[in-house]
Amino acid sequence: QIENPSLEDTGYKQQLQLKEYLTYHKIPLLVVDSKEILLNPKKILEVMCEYIGIPFDEAMLQWEEGALPEDGVWAEFWYHNVHKSTGFKKYEPKTAPFPKRLQNLLEECTGYYKKIVK
Repeated sequence: QIENPSLEDTGYKQQLQLKEYLTYHKIPLLVVDSKEILLNPKKILEVMCEYIGIPFDEAMLQWEEGALPEDGVWAEFWYHNVHKSTGFKKYEPKTAPFPKRLQNLLEECTGYYKKIVK
C-alpha cells in the first residue's frame, strides 16, 4: 500500500519496543505469528483463548463476508481480502519475487521480527 515504505511504516520497531516494555514490566504477552494461525487455526485459537482466559468457540473459525464497523479507518486500505473472506485460508508461501529496491528494508525488518518472535 505504501510505494516507498520505511522501517517506521512497517511497525516492527514499535512492536519490539512494546514487547520489551511489557517484558520489562513483567506484563504477560503472547506473540503469535499469523503463519501459525493459517497452518492450524483451531489449535492456535484454542491456545490464544486459553492464554486470555476465554472459551474457544468453533464459530471463531468462520465469519460472514463483509466489513465491520469496528474495522476502523484503515479498513479500506488494508482489509480487502479479509472483507472477501469467510474463514481462514490455508497457508501458502509467497512465490512472487521480493522487490530488489526493498531488500535492505526486508533485512532490517527481519532482525526486528526475529527478536519479536523469540
